[in-house]
Amino acid sequence: MDFLTYVKEHRTPIIKEVKSLCRIKSVFEAYDPQSDAPFGKGIQQALEHMLKLGEKDGFATKNVQNHAGHIEYGEGEEILGILAHLDVVPAEEGWTNPPFSPVVKDGKLYARGAVDDKGPLIAAYFALKFLKELDVTFHRRVRLIMGTDEETAWRGINTYFKHETMPDQGFSPDADFPLIHGEKGIYNFEFTGPFEDDALSYFKAGKRHNIVPDVAECRLDIDLEKPFRDFLKHHGYKGSVKKGVYKVHGKSAHAMSPHLGVNAAFILARFLSEHLDNRFIHFIKEQLCFDPYGEKLGIATADDTMKHLTINPAVFSYDENGASILSNIRYPKDFSLNATAKRLSAAARRYGLSYEKKFQLPLHYVDPKDPLVEGLLTSYRKITNDYETPPKTIGGGTYARALDKGVAFGPVMPEREDLQHQKDEHIYIDDLIEATAIYMEAIYSLTRRNDEKKA
Repeated sequence: MDFLTYVKEHRTPIIKEVKSLCRIKSVFEAYDPQSDAPFGKGIQQALEHMLKLGEKDGFATKNVQNHAGHIEYGEGEEILGILAHLDVVPAEEGWTNPPFSPVVKDGKLYARGAVDDKGPLIAAYFALKFLKELDVTFHRRVRLIMGTDEETAWRGINTYFKHETMPDQGFSPDADFPLIHGEKGIYNFEFTGPFEDDALSYFKAGKRHNIVPDVAECRLDIDLEKPFRDFLKHHGYKGSVKKGVYKVHGKSAHAMSPHLGVNAAFILARFLSEHLDNRFIHFIKEQLCFDPYGEKLGIATADDTMKHLTINPAVFSYDENGASILSNIRYPKDFSLNATAKRLSAAARRYGLSYEKKFQLPLHYVDPKDPLVEGLLTSYRKITNDYETPPKTIGGGTYARALDKGVAFGPVMPEREDLQHQKDEHIYIDDLIEATAIYMEAIYSLTRRNDEKKA
């Protein structure tokens, strides 16, 4: 069966369903485990939307305590898991079109979630649906597992696996093709300290640990309007000042690649450090500014497989309630938490701040010679004829690491710009269609009996 031709002939419903799911504003609100919508109404609506779609198309479905759910098809004891998430990060300012009103333009579908992770989820869903329509016999069960707070704290998927069987192997369609076989560790920590009663009334930037903040603002009790405008003009930055509120604009990016963004908090702190004697501001300027590898803090490290540690100071708050900087590190194999913690704590103390560990996910690695990796690569290459692009490791954190044996697999094609967590997020329609065919081939291949594979 020519899966790519089949998908191209049935592309219309794929695009329609991606639009439908992307219209749901499934941004995390607050966590209430006793609620019927534990992560907020939008995320719950997205979960129910997908489960109803699965029921309509004749799949077995299950809602696991409103924290996650799955859509299942096939027979056998072994389970192939496909893990995707329904939540999305907030949509920052500056979108060309409303982020939750999907638009197709110039061959691309624009919407928050188009590539992270609703578009890929729908591609995987239709891969399973099309194989079912073609009466393909599966000798393993396939579970499309849908999590709900991947962008925050993974409570949804963790709850799911407290109640459901761990798949024997699987993949997450939430990264790049041809395949991601390793993901750096993730470590969140926070610097905190006192508020200094001076000319700075407040300073704020950022909303999430996994996004480079693209807007920062502060209120000053002294007039720095002229030097501020001169600063913006000299460096080519965008910003404004009105009634004592100073605002600057940077560029958002995923925390795994902070060097691709421009942290707005750094811009503002750089200006303020020239005019204020404030320890919080000087700490940002002297220890964090424009240093994605943590060299100023003395925590830089790298290895040949996963490359450099990266750091994203992400959420800044300074007001009468105190000072805070929530930061995110993506670390490679040669990382020592104890040594890093000592250096971070020492750096904080020099500025009257404290350091506190918040959250950690260990790194995830699957041998590139593993049969799962080789099988998925074969599926990718069969559809794309791309035999040159190798598998790789990344700084991102996907649901692949929730599996005992899993990798990240698509949907971003080689050479495409990855717009996860950025303005005007989009996916190329042709890439979405090709990804669906790749997932069909992968599911088909991974659900064969050994004798069928040899045949």
